[in-house]
Amino acid sequence: MADRPKLLVLYATQTGNALDAAEQVGGEAGRRGCAVKLLSLDEYDASCLPREGAVVFVVSTTGQGDAPDSMKGFWRYLLQRNLGQHWLDGVHYAVFGLGDSGYQKFNFVAKKLDRRLSDLGATAIVERGLGDDQHPSGYEAALDPWMTSLWSMLIKINPNFFPHGPDFFIPYDKSISQPEIQITYHVIDKVDSEFSTKSDFKRVEMQIERARRMSPGKVSHDKNRPECFLKMVKNQPLTKGGYEKDVRHLEFEFVSSAIEYEVGDVLEVLPAQDPTAIDAFIQRCSLDPEAFITVSRVEVENNLLESHTTAAKVPIKLKSFVELTMDIASASPRRYFFEVMSIFATAQHEKERLQYFASPEGRDDLYQYNQKEWRTVLEVLEDFPSVHMPFEWLVQLVPPLKTRAFSISSSPSAHPNQVHLTVNVVSWTTPFKRKRSGLCSTWLSQLDPKQCTYIPVWFHKGSLPPPPPLLPLILIGPGTGCAPFRGFVEERAIQSTTGTATAPVMFFFGCWNEENDFLYRDFWTSHSQNGRVLSEAKGGGFYVAFSRDQKQKVYVQHKMQEHSQRVWNLLSEGAAVYVAGSSTKMPSDVLSTFEDIITKESGVSRESAVRWLRALEKGGSLSVRVCLDKVDWGMTSMAIQLQANWTSASLKPSTWLPKNHFHNLKQSSVSVKPRACSTLNARSLSQFKLGYASRSLQLSASAAAAAESVVVEESPVSDVTSETPSDTEKLRVVVKPMEKPRLVLKFIWMEKNIGIALDQMIPGHGTIPLSPYYFWPRKDAWEELKVLLESKPWISQKQMIILLNQATDIINLWQQSGGNLA
Repeated sequence: MADRPKLLVLYATQTGNALDAAEQVGGEAGRRGCAVKLLSLDEYDASCLPREGAVVFVVSTTGQGDAPDSMKGFWRYLLQRNLGQHWLDGVHYAVFGLGDSGYQKFNFVAKKLDRRLSDLGATAIVERGLGDDQHPSGYEAALDPWMTSLWSMLIKINPNFFPHGPDFFIPYDKSISQPEIQITYHVIDKVDSEFSTKSDFKRVEMQIERARRMSPGKVSHDKNRPECFLKMVKNQPLTKGGYEKDVRHLEFEFVSSAIEYEVGDVLEVLPAQDPTAIDAFIQRCSLDPEAFITVSRVEVENNLLESHTTAAKVPIKLKSFVELTMDIASASPRRYFFEVMSIFATAQHEKERLQYFASPEGRDDLYQYNQKEWRTVLEVLEDFPSVHMPFEWLVQLVPPLKTRAFSISSSPSAHPNQVHLTVNVVSWTTPFKRKRSGLCSTWLSQLDPKQCTYIPVWFHKGSLPPPPPLLPLILIGPGTGCAPFRGFVEERAIQSTTGTATAPVMFFFGCWNEENDFLYRDFWTSHSQNGRVLSEAKGGGFYVAFSRDQKQKVYVQHKMQEHSQRVWNLLSEGAAVYVAGSSTKMPSDVLSTFEDIITKESGVSRESAVRWLRALEKGGSLSVRVCLDKVDWGMTSMAIQLQANWTSASLKPSTWLPKNHFHNLKQSSVSVKPRACSTLNARSLSQFKLGYASRSLQLSASAAAAAESVVVEESPVSDVTSETPSDTEKLRVVVKPMEKPRLVLKFIWMEKNIGIALDQMIPGHGTIPLSPYYFWPRKDAWEELKVLLESKPWISQKQMIILLNQATDIINLWQQSGGNLA
């Protein structure tokens, strides 16, 4: 038995579902006699991976294709360039993903993990499984058959995984081991003086930190102690009284140290639970609310697990621990919870029912009873009164109390020392007509600004980066999706009043009714008049879709179609597109509408429009433009605002840039010195896309990166050492600040047209669009470009000749290639 293999199950979860699925995988394997080790990815040392025999990954996808926080360190390790294609030779793996097909990037994390493991030499045991929250039975509809395939393939790889044979199965009541949690009770008077000298919010802060340090829930260490505390100063309904929707505008002030934030950032709030529910839970479980406890993990074998016990030895009241760490009245328990409950049920009919729920046969019924009805832990315990679980098991299995994230809807420039939120008070009715409400939104909506309630919060960066002042914006934000854009508009308004040059902003908002839920009506209206930020006179616009004020529903995408020429004009000027709101059909419908507009207004094919939008979607902190010395060109149908997957911190003097970065960013651009223009052809352009052409490359950073100019040069052969690939594999990166303004011709290539426009790049301020695109072979385009240049008195005759010559080179190159620069 010394050589008996052990199955490693690694999971990454954001809401707890992936943990539940991983526990099911580990539990099913254990009941078949397989030795199992279950760890979160942030507890595992990735450098140990080549020594594993078989690994199962269970990972969820969050947001718009993002990895859970607990996976980010592991994923960064896997992306290291020094890991070769044979690094995981001999390692067998399986990947199961949890996602929601309502999102565009369904199970994106599982898919890219699967590809990366394969690229590093690992061998897949079974095809990856993809669970879908949209399925009537949830992700488990895919998990159970996937596990069946996994067991059958594992036993073929190594029969010792299941030493008792494929048909061996341990009964539920004998397969569950001891809890992983240990509770220690303490004498009260030894800790009674701990908080006596602290201020009110400091006392709360200490309690939260102590409780969350001890919690077995996977909370990142930087979220144990609140970043700061807020108090509410305004609670204003935005929707009409008595309407079926309740949306609030909430304003908060800092009561502890103020935190600097930017527009587009996100505020995470730790909600308070209903005291009545807490008391009912404590009474149902026969617990002593006044007892002082410490919580620690029973020592388990793992590769990286840090002991939380050393920092968590200060006792805390049992009731406070439950309030701050255990979600007993809003989250539904996981399937493993029902398995453990079945062991402690003394009534036979309850035991049988719980065992059925925990079995593959009872999967659908459990989903209907538990997840579809959003039954809480407290409700489940009350439905099975004969079950009396030890507190250790409850601490381990009750879902952790999580922070809730909200987009900040204010600008710190407009509201110093304040943070504003736009909160939809969540409520719904279950299939069996049970009334449900969101824990955090309901709690916030009921707070009275006159009462001093300390609200623990954390700040972090959102998915919408703060735009530089000179970047044109197209914003689409129906409903509470408008929240971050309120901050954007406030910021632009402040910039305008202080003399900063700002680009146009176009905003499409949507709601049900003009009278009932037109959020921030006066705010948007005022900023769309008198040449202000959202006015058409400024080049932008504000357009509202009231979906239910007429027989035929009107959505934001219909308003976009109505103003397609204005949308196209802003896109042609290099606008960034931000979409926020529902995770259902809205984002995909909006993207489809952009495809329609690009196809209609530019005359390109649908495929070219799709490529354009995909280029815009590649978000990051560095805008990559294609330059021919002072001429920008695009390598796709529209290379206007392409974003690389780099951070500004990753670009350092004399660092090495791998060739595949350019291959991955073949929608981006290259820059060739003017003397090389006449020798360019389609073949050399193709070489540039792969990033190993023998000419220097010029990439210009966005204003967000302080308008730095990044020069990418071929490394001389003499510089290449045995530790670095050949000169065709890597290019040297040198970061230089831009010293003076530059005129830039940018170009977009389409199937039958080529467009050229003029920009000005200003150090420290980014790029100012000076013209729309002029398209060839339209006969008037050349004259229009000349008129534009002549209309700028600060452009010298010499500069104008250079620009026109460069434009000629681009057009000739396009014509020589037969209109195909790919």
